[in-house]
Amino acid sequence: MTEPRDDNDDDRWRMLALVGVAELFVMTLWFSASAVAPELAERWALSGAEQAWLTNAVQLGFVVGALLSAALTVSDTFPPRYVFAASAVLGATATGSIAAVVDAALPAILLRFVTGVALAGVYPTGMKMMAGWFERGRGLSIGVLVGALTVGSATPHLLRVVGGVGNPRLVLYGATALALAGAGLALRYEEGPYQPDPSPFDPRALGRIVRDRSVTLANGGYVGHMWELYAVWTWIPAYLTASFAHRGVSDPAELASLLAFGTIAIGGVGAWLAGSAADRWGRTTVTVASLTVSGAATVLAGVVFGGPVWLVAPFVLVWGFVVVADSAQFSAAVSELAEPGYVGSALTLQTAVGFLLTIGSIRLTPAVAGVVGWRWAFAPLVVGPVVGAVSMLLLRRRPDASALAGGAG
Repeated sequence: MTEPRDDNDDDRWRMLALVGVAELFVMTLWFSASAVAPELAERWALSGAEQAWLTNAVQLGFVVGALLSAALTVSDTFPPRYVFAASAVLGATATGSIAAVVDAALPAILLRFVTGVALAGVYPTGMKMMAGWFERGRGLSIGVLVGALTVGSATPHLLRVVGGVGNPRLVLYGATALALAGAGLALRYEEGPYQPDPSPFDPRALGRIVRDRSVTLANGGYVGHMWELYAVWTWIPAYLTASFAHRGVSDPAELASLLAFGTIAIGGVGAWLAGSAADRWGRTTVTVASLTVSGAATVLAGVVFGGPVWLVAPFVLVWGFVVVADSAQFSAAVSELAEPGYVGSALTLQTAVGFLLTIGSIRLTPAVAGVVGWRWAFAPLVVGPVVGAVSMLLLRRRPDASALAGGAG
């Protein structure tokens, strides 16, 4: 494949902006129901377990959708813009249906599962679309994409603050409309110079991906990161509400929603800056540093709990910055290490395994809180960053680590 000409530079940045905005819009679906769980719990008399499943059903659906997509090599067989757009429409339809016709837990959970299946065709596909335009600067491009995903995931909390408290349909319909707009943007995507031709269906491709030692180590870093990430994103509003209530802050729920949005959204900046740094200094260096800081935060959260707002707010914002900063670099590493014709399937498998693990950490965190309180509820998550950092340090020692970040490792 030839090196893109200089006149392609404008095109690749245009495609990055296009796919990034589309990803941001569609990913508002992820936490659209979780953000309004307090309102839905009151209206539908939900138990604590049912509230948790409003998020866990998305995780499980994503895993099922991603495994099916990887096994059938969907993202490597069909044009990615069509996979992205069709998946966005399906997710928007499921979310809009909750707002329009659902008034009980079971159908909502089933529709959240469908939403997760649909999003499995959006996130990994978007990464493949960016890999098709960027060989140099791939860490930055996928970092921007993960940053867009991060801001999109935070947006339902903002919708709740600006009018969704007590009005869950506004948040759900708002996410639906944004996702449909994202589908329309995705259809305007053009194939990049590094986009391989569609690959034939190969049932043995998945086995080759699994047996690749370096890809497996990159995936080890990713699953360690994911063990922490989605548990923090899901339960940071509850942690903040409990912390502010303990401190005696007036209206702790509204302040917690606003700060939860900031905590998740600032990760978009972290993903962008970490992507640029990883292209210069190496993917293993940046991921190990990020995992170390975020892992420490899982324990320090117990120390700052109940502290003044001026202490808790910057702490969770720093945590939000680093907890997702490394996310794109595990995916960038797989895109550089995996068999070129099946990069889409390798990325889809990576996300499937990572999101499967989040189901456990999302359920574990409130269970720990029920025993020891929210002060120390995040402490068990430290295991993930430790495992992830060790995996990336082992990857750094392998000869094919020279393929990472143009030789930076």
